[in-house]
Amino acid sequence: MPKSFDYIVIGAGAAGCAVANRLSEDPNVQVAILEAGPKDSSPLIHMPAGFTKLVGEAVNWQFKTTEQKQVNNRNMHYPQGRTLGGSTSINAMIYIRGHRLDYDEWEDLGNKGWGYEGVLPYFKKSENNERFSNEFHGQGGPVNVADQTQSNPMTRAFVRAAQEAGIPYTPDHNGAQQEGVSYYQVTQRNVRRESAATAYLHAYKHRKNLTVITEAWASKILVENGKAVGVEYLHKRKQKRTLFANAEVVLSAGAVNSPKLLLLSGIGPADELKAFGIDVIHDSPGVGKNFQDHMDVYIAAECSQPLSYNGEDRWDKAVRHGIQYLLYKTGPVTACVAEAGCFIKSSDEVRSPDIQIHCLPAYVVDHGRKRIKGHGITINTCNLRPKSIGSVTLRSTNPLDAPAIDPNFLDDPYDWKISMEGFKWGRKILASPAFEPYIKRELMPGPEAQSEEEIKDYIRKWSKTDYHPVGSCKMGVDDMAVVDPQLRVNGISNLRVIDASIMPTLISGNTQAPSIMVGEKGAAIMKAGEVV
Repeated sequence: MPKSFDYIVIGAGAAGCAVANRLSEDPNVQVAILEAGPKDSSPLIHMPAGFTKLVGEAVNWQFKTTEQKQVNNRNMHYPQGRTLGGSTSINAMIYIRGHRLDYDEWEDLGNKGWGYEGVLPYFKKSENNERFSNEFHGQGGPVNVADQTQSNPMTRAFVRAAQEAGIPYTPDHNGAQQEGVSYYQVTQRNVRRESAATAYLHAYKHRKNLTVITEAWASKILVENGKAVGVEYLHKRKQKRTLFANAEVVLSAGAVNSPKLLLLSGIGPADELKAFGIDVIHDSPGVGKNFQDHMDVYIAAECSQPLSYNGEDRWDKAVRHGIQYLLYKTGPVTACVAEAGCFIKSSDEVRSPDIQIHCLPAYVVDHGRKRIKGHGITINTCNLRPKSIGSVTLRSTNPLDAPAIDPNFLDDPYDWKISMEGFKWGRKILASPAFEPYIKRELMPGPEAQSEEEIKDYIRKWSKTDYHPVGSCKMGVDDMAVVDPQLRVNGISNLRVIDASIMPTLISGNTQAPSIMVGEKGAAIMKAGEVV
């Protein structure tokens, strides 16, 4: 393998795969992309329902948060993907972009070209939508977006129940109107997972100028005279290797690992770096700050009929379902579990939907790690625009150590308010007539939890991340901005951050599609030399 490339991309997740693909479209440049995890060779990655079994360390960072003071000081489970495709290889495949006003807010913060009209072309460029052909959607892009092949009877009941509760039906959460209830579209192709790796890397493995290096644990960005010149990494966590970049280094390691690598490289708040004995290459106070994430509050109910997906992974059923999937591409193996959802407003005063609710026709408690006998349904409720701001900081100078991840959940009283409103909406939907044939009783928290304090106690015990960390290397024009609107790291030349960490504010929805968009737009900016 050569020691130098024109471009080195660190991280083969949603954004990194897009960047590496687009840069390598020019046959005259050499591009390397580094991924800390292994190849995405596990069959569980590519079968849609297989992600429910990808809970171990093989393809998952298995992070934990710092003690979250508002939720009983829990060190919360914080999974993120560590394989080709990153979290797009282990997520529920839901294709949601957020609300158009989210991006207009980015532009209002000084990020010219990042408003909705500026990002829509890159959503469309990335997309091959099997159903829609209109001003909001693209055809012919690398990422296949499809309708699900089946839906559980309780998912269909949820869509009716939401309408009975006063929530309108919308045909497309990513189109003219986000507000409402609908079945989710998913990133699948031929009823197989469409990850960033299958979309942007595997389909283009014939390119001789694109080198994919797995089990490459980035440990330091090399900087000489204020210019990024290369990357040090540990091959299989042991052997130190070095690659040099003739043009630029692109950091696409995600909202947890991108700030961590900047800090290990001497780019970050000077006082934090000095406390670890790290030489300060550039004092950038915003590195690791502005960290934001969605938090889930879920309601679990026992079913009166054996209709849920619980128990379908028992060995005898799993064999039958596997054969059905292989022969006909139908059955429970095709499920993304979160088959439908809705976006609603907590009040008439908010500018756009600020609550998202997922319907999961199964018991999915504590990230699916807690097994409950029988059949159940889980309603996930989420405050989409939390005001609580957290951070990512170092625990040590060992690149193999996880950083200190602090989402600071529910620190702002406003987030308590919206979380409580989302919980009430979840209960209201479950109580609608469409669910009467299916629901036996509420199991978690249970009907006895009625007072505000009882519900808060339940939230403190059982809330969890919705897996959408962003913001820790924010884009902007203020003193806390880590990158400018061209995604160039302030104070260091030939270095960019292109991933979810650059988002100045958390978008109103799932972050897979927006992260891919950031990769597409970031690569286009690099090739054009200006914001496009």
